[in-house]
Amino acid sequence: MNLPNKITISRIMLIPIFIIILSIPFDWGSIDIGNHALPVSHLVAAIIFIVASITDFLDGYIARKYNLITNMGKFLDPLADKLLVSAALILLVQHDLAPAWIVIIIISREFAVTGMRLVAAGEGIVLAASNMGKLKTTFQILAIIFLMLHNFPFSYTVIPVDLITLYIAMLLTAVSGIEYFIKNWHVMSESK
Repeated sequence: MNLPNKITISRIMLIPIFIIILSIPFDWGSIDIGNHALPVSHLVAAIIFIVASITDFLDGYIARKYNLITNMGKFLDPLADKLLVSAALILLVQHDLAPAWIVIIIISREFAVTGMRLVAAGEGIVLAASNMGKLKTTFQILAIIFLMLHNFPFSYTVIPVDLITLYIAMLLTAVSGIEYFIKNWHVMSESK
């Protein structure tokens, strides 16, 4: 197993730790930020999420730079991304930090695109992520971080940057999903 795949697996291994910290009501106190109190457990979970998100960039960078791209990596990397983002969004709904309908739209798109990728893989076709898809991932990650940090560092203002970023992520998710299906519909129509 090469280094990028080990990094991807480390990201997958961080997901249960992240889930436990946000799911179990640890009483580590809170930190006052702006007009809000940020639970320390949310801060710790945000740090884990940020580290996991950085490994997403790192494994891809190393794989491309040193030509270490493998079929296992092509499978594990997007799986790890979707598991991490889905777990975070669902837990944000549980904590009343994100509207459920937005999370449903985002996760539904991810399942639909993953389904199309599986069909394509069965036909021996690899469907690459688009620039729009990379942009939506960036906004999803930013939205999750801002929401977990209760709008910090913008919590000293009245601007809900966390929710604005989430709405942008949802729009980019929907548009990139539509773009993805239009661009790759031939895979579905030509599938055996």
